[in-house]
Amino acid sequence: MSIPILMYHQIDQPAPRGTKFRSLTVHPSSFRRQMRWMHRLGYRGLSMRDLMPYLRGEKAGRVFGITFDDGFRNVFEHALPVLNEAGFTATNYFVANQLGGSNVWDAENGMPFSALMSLPEMRQWAQAGQEVGSHGLDHLHLPSLSPEQAQNQMSASRLMLGNLVDQAVTAYCYPYGDFKPEHVQMVKVAGYANATTTERGLVNMSDDIYQMHRVGIWRSTHLLRFFQKCLTQHEERRRV
Repeated sequence: MSIPILMYHQIDQPAPRGTKFRSLTVHPSSFRRQMRWMHRLGYRGLSMRDLMPYLRGEKAGRVFGITFDDGFRNVFEHALPVLNEAGFTATNYFVANQLGGSNVWDAENGMPFSALMSLPEMRQWAQAGQEVGSHGLDHLHLPSLSPEQAQNQMSASRLMLGNLVDQAVTAYCYPYGDFKPEHVQMVKVAGYANATTTERGLVNMSDDIYQMHRVGIWRSTHLLRFFQKCLTQHEERRRV
């Protein structure tokens, strides 16, 4: 059994042509269309927390995972109503030290400022049945850190986010998609139940749940391509 875990970043009006990383922003109407069609086809969109029983073989059904990286406010504004309408759940990977801040880690790459969810918004996200996952304390590049720094980014962010929403934080996403074998072990030590990467492809029950592949959904992903991605095992690898 193969399951697609969709990877989104921002759900908003895309920036003007020529803007760096413009592809990471999916138009709200495109997102709504994608979710509505999956619902019509009998699929259930699930957070990583809700998807795990299917990945462990404890449940069976037409399901797919929905994940958002970074905790952007526009996801709260544009995606949450659609998820609620469809009865879907999703995981948002928050940067713990930037709640109410912005994507400061993208500044040196020329990506425009975009606001992140505030603490009250993150709590509303969780109260709506959506999952709060971790993207670390500061969205740092793990291979560039000392082992102690990397472990702290994982462990401290899980505890901080969990305390803020008063629920266990069990889903982790490697910032930038870059990590080494030792980081996989650190995620386990930190207490997470699963972790996702930016490697492209569907997930099988035999896969390592701490190195799960995802299906990248971009601004230019039209509906037919969306379905092709969800049904195709091999996609190009892209670093985000």
